[in-house]
Amino acid sequence: MAPLPAEKRYTYADLLDWDSSVRYELYDGQPVALASPSDVHQEVSGELLRQIANHLLGKRCKVYSAPFDVRPFEGQEDRPEDVDTVVQPDLLVVCDPKKVDRRGVHGAPDLVVEILSESSRRNDRWTKFRLYQRAGVREYWIVDPETQVVSVHVLEEGAYPSPTLYDAGAMVPAAVLEGCEIDLRAVFPKD
Repeated sequence: MAPLPAEKRYTYADLLDWDSSVRYELYDGQPVALASPSDVHQEVSGELLRQIANHLLGKRCKVYSAPFDVRPFEGQEDRPEDVDTVVQPDLLVVCDPKKVDRRGVHGAPDLVVEILSESSRRNDRWTKFRLYQRAGVREYWIVDPETQVVSVHVLEEGAYPSPTLYDAGAMVPAAVLEGCEIDLRAVFPKD
């Protein structure tokens, strides 16, 4: 029996060479395969995207949806071999067009939205929460289709204090997008 390979830290260069039929994220060099989203996840994502995109029409900020690679700690001089953290948020808003390139976003987006699913719940609430906070993402939304609650975290002095919670009938203001309010009645429609 061959010995187990030594633990390896992977980079964005490795990820770019892998089979593109499987989506991966890298957390400090460790790969995590992403499951395909459910129909409910897609419906929630689509409605959030529609409302945010409508608000941003003609504005400098742009909204993007997964799959779209975000390299939150990548600097201007970094090469793919230097980058060991890559995420694919469900939705993200970038207000600095210099951060967007043909492969995605380098640096922290202004707003990130993650929609919880059984396979992503732990990563979205813990791993990505800390990652986005450390990267300086100004606003982070965690959307739970099961409970129909949106937790909004707004960065203050480098940390996310306790979130503001919004239920299915609320209007959610985006702190980093002036005048933007998301109508959760359309995001979480009643059956």
